[in-house]
Amino acid sequence: MNNLTRRNLMKAAAATGLAGAFGSRLAFAADEPLGITLVVPSPVGDVGWGHALAAGLDPIRAAYGDKVKVTILENIAEGPDADRIMTKTVADGNKFLIAGSFGYQNGALQLARRDPSVTVLHASGFQVAPNFSPFAAKYFQGSYLLGMAAAALSKTGKLGSVSAFAIPELITTINAFTLGAQAVKPDIEVSVVWVNSWFDPAKEQEAAKALIAQKCDVIFSNAQDTPSVIAACEEAGVYSFNLNSSMKKYAPKTYLGCISTDWSPFFKASVDAHLAGTFKGANTFLGVAEKVVEVIDWSPDVPADVMTKIKEIEAKIADGSFSPFTGPITKADGSEGVAAGTTMPDVEIVALDWHVKGVTTPLPK
Repeated sequence: MNNLTRRNLMKAAAATGLAGAFGSRLAFAADEPLGITLVVPSPVGDVGWGHALAAGLDPIRAAYGDKVKVTILENIAEGPDADRIMTKTVADGNKFLIAGSFGYQNGALQLARRDPSVTVLHASGFQVAPNFSPFAAKYFQGSYLLGMAAAALSKTGKLGSVSAFAIPELITTINAFTLGAQAVKPDIEVSVVWVNSWFDPAKEQEAAKALIAQKCDVIFSNAQDTPSVIAACEEAGVYSFNLNSSMKKYAPKTYLGCISTDWSPFFKASVDAHLAGTFKGANTFLGVAEKVVEVIDWSPDVPADVMTKIKEIEAKIADGSFSPFTGPITKADGSEGVAAGTTMPDVEIVALDWHVKGVTTPLPK
């Protein structure tokens, strides 16, 4: 596996000339390994989004051995550089691309349209093409469960979330977190600080401290690739939880849990389909039922009766008999969000652009 940074890749491009680096595709012999490239906007460390995506490729290497060649390009900022770098990976003969950030969508989609022989998986987007599949996790299923636990442990009735970007995927997790908390304590409130970054340890830590100063006593680290929020909460004696991969070692006393993701079943099935020539682009939204989303590392501080209720709801989520987005749900502005007895369909959940009542921080314009 090769881990490359933007700086190293751009140096290679400069050394060979842009025309050579980003020009025509190289023809690969049929017996050469399938080149699989994962592109992510932050470092692939021991925790976080990039770590979870990279871990999802391990079973592919185990299954195919030297029949695949996996390359990971980390620290690739969204924008023109990402577009050029993704184009270069295809020019170099890689036929399977995982574009691991919402902001890569347009460049990755154009690349797929130009070359039907390439399969592209795109994280958190909504565009679909015959060889282009967006994929996302139903994190909200896990954040609803952790909201129940957070409310049970909160003494102030105020919860917080340090969140990366105000995109639908993260709005849904905050909303479900709030709804889960309200199922235990109806009057609970949630404050949000948007840091507008996937990776900014200093800013994330400042945001966590700001929420703690507002008396928030459970903090949701919503899509941070660093343990900064978790560590700050541990220092302050405040409960915290996060997405994607466990950060328990950074908060052994106050860790509430992790909404973990296992992308390996989806990645393996997609590679299998590519190699068989049967891949078909589709909008893929996976959760508890598919064993992609699972809450792990539950705090032993969660009261036993609340944990029993959480496990009951988790089972109902898994069998499809319960959704966190079943009405009545009221929007933060007081209008109706979801009517009583109605369940919001996935197509609306992936485009959600409003907060539920109880979230006190307005969405950025």
